[in-house]
Amino acid sequence: MNENKTNINWYPGHMAKTKRLISENLNFIDVVYEVIDARIPISSKIVDIDSYIKTKPRILIMTKYDLCDKSETNKIIKYYESKGYFVLTYDLEKNPSMKSLISATKKIMEKANEKRINRGLKEKKIHALIVGVPNVGKSTLINRLALKKVANVGNKPGITKNLNWIRVNSEIELLDTPGILWPKLDNEITAFNLAAFTAIKEEVLPIDEVVEYIIKKLYLLYPNILKEKYNVISIEEDFEKILEIIGKKRGCLIKGGLVDYDKVRMLVLNDIKQGSIKGITFDRI
Repeated sequence: MNENKTNINWYPGHMAKTKRLISENLNFIDVVYEVIDARIPISSKIVDIDSYIKTKPRILIMTKYDLCDKSETNKIIKYYESKGYFVLTYDLEKNPSMKSLISATKKIMEKANEKRINRGLKEKKIHALIVGVPNVGKSTLINRLALKKVANVGNKPGITKNLNWIRVNSEIELLDTPGILWPKLDNEITAFNLAAFTAIKEEVLPIDEVVEYIIKKLYLLYPNILKEKYNVISIEEDFEKILEIIGKKRGCLIKGGLVDYDKVRMLVLNDIKQGSIKGITFDRI
C-alpha cells in the first residue's frame, strides 16, 4: 500500500456550506472549541481551519483520551502546546466533568469582561463555536456541558447536518457544526486513519483496504494487542489467511465452520469504532 499520496475527493455539499456559515457567524464567536480524537490527534485535526476561524481564541479538546496510547498522544500534546495551543483531554464516557473547559473558557474571556464591568455592563454571555471532523465526540461533549441530552449522538459520521445554537447554561451558548473535512484527502495515511476511526463514511474507502490497514498498523505499532485480540502473530501470510485466523479466534463462522470474511472485517472496524481496542494511537509526531 502506498503511504504517501492518494486522490480521494469526498466533500459533501454540507461541509462547504458549513465553512461558509462559520465565516458568516464569526463575528458572534468569542472562543472556538476544536475537537480532535486523541487516537489520531494529527489526522483528525482540520487542516484548513485557520482560514475560516481566523485569529479567534481556541481550545484544543482531545476526546477519547481513555482509548489512546497516552505515551504517544502526550508527545503530540506537547508539540501542540509548543505551537501555542491550549490543550484539554477528556474521557467523556467515564469522567464527564467539564469544569476544566468552563474554567479555561472564562479565563479567555477575563479581559473582555473586565472592560465590560468597568463600563458598568454585565459579563458577556460566552458564544463558543464547536468544530471537528466527523465522529470525534462533539455531540457527546455538548451533552456533557449541558448536563443533559441536547445533541444527537451516534457512532456514524454525519449525524449533525446544520449549524445550531445550543444553550449550555446561563453563561455559555454553543454554535454546533456538522463534522468538517477538507476537499481532497491527498495523504493516504491521513485518509486511512480517518477511515479506521470512522471519521469518513465506510463507503468512501474500500472496507477490505481499511481493515488491512488497521491490521498492518496494529502489527507495526501494537503487536501485543494484535496477538491478544485476534491471535495474529505475523502478517507475512496471505491476508485472507489472517482474516481466517481472526474469524476462528472471534467466532465469525458460518455453516460448516467456514469463516465469514465480511463479518470479520466488520468486527475489526467495530472493535475500533466501539472502543474495545484500547491504548492505541495511530499518529506519530
